[in-house]
Amino acid sequence: MTSHVDLGMPPVGGSVLLADPRGYCAGVDRAVITVEKALDLYGAPVYVRKQIVHNKHVVNDLAARGAIFVEELDEVPEGETVVFSAHGVSPAVHAEAAERELKTIDATCPLVTKVHHEARRFASDDYRILLIGHEGHEEVEGTAGEAPEHITLVQSPDEVDALEFAEGTKLSWLSQTTLSVDETMETVRRLREKFPQLEDPPSDDICYATQNRQVAVKEIAKEADLVIVVGSANSSNSVRLVEVALEAGAKASYRIDDVSELDPAWLDGVEKVGVTSGASVPDDLVQGVLTFLSEHGHPDAAAVRTADETLTFSLPAELRRDLKAAGKL
Repeated sequence: MTSHVDLGMPPVGGSVLLADPRGYCAGVDRAVITVEKALDLYGAPVYVRKQIVHNKHVVNDLAARGAIFVEELDEVPEGETVVFSAHGVSPAVHAEAAERELKTIDATCPLVTKVHHEARRFASDDYRILLIGHEGHEEVEGTAGEAPEHITLVQSPDEVDALEFAEGTKLSWLSQTTLSVDETMETVRRLREKFPQLEDPPSDDICYATQNRQVAVKEIAKEADLVIVVGSANSSNSVRLVEVALEAGAKASYRIDDVSELDPAWLDGVEKVGVTSGASVPDDLVQGVLTFLSEHGHPDAAAVRTADETLTFSLPAELRRDLKAAGKL
């Protein structure tokens, strides 16, 4: 049984505190549905550059339906359909797709697209852009590719001290959308302290879903002896949830892909377990964890709600056009 607890009220009803919101965000939902509908409309195979979202279960399920995941476009036969992942791609990737006459469907999350627009705008005004993010992450590669000659990557607050720019350099900052809110703001604070001329983006780059999931995990971590985060190892926002839980007071926190990785020994001496999931995690994986906990002495779950999410995104324009032409929209 799952009961609901509003923010500010003491959790009741059991030894499991279930974060709400958790799991799929609007951008992930849009990206996954894009591949599903592309398979239905065009038939298999449909190629996808990189993982459509950072969750191995989602990727494996789509692969079983006929999606072929590739690292680079040279693995896609000319003339085939390729979907760009939710994390976004650089202009160079779009150009390569056009050169190879690939049919492209861009499933980039609109919130990532917003950051790309900001990068282009700042670059056109000759700013040096301090991009806060993780080297090698697909989203960072895509954003940096919008204005590579203008961008300097900053991976942590500790990297700020080493930064040096010529006097009079115009500076702005942008960020990867899936970072720790607290760490990002600390990086910005230190940047502004060193570079008073630093300009902000028009709005916060860290996405609403990342922020909401971090707020929710902070709330459950206050009372939980253990916080379990469901999410894949390459999911930045899932990894951040573990860090946020520990910083917020959880005695222990672990990230697992699914219930098969849950160690019963973690429950020794634990009275309250917090459970949440990253923004690319289908809820059936969380339900599997709740079933396991119920069978191991934690039968009741109280959902701790800290926000209501109603945002949705329309499907990519290219796919909507073809669906409409086929009478399927």
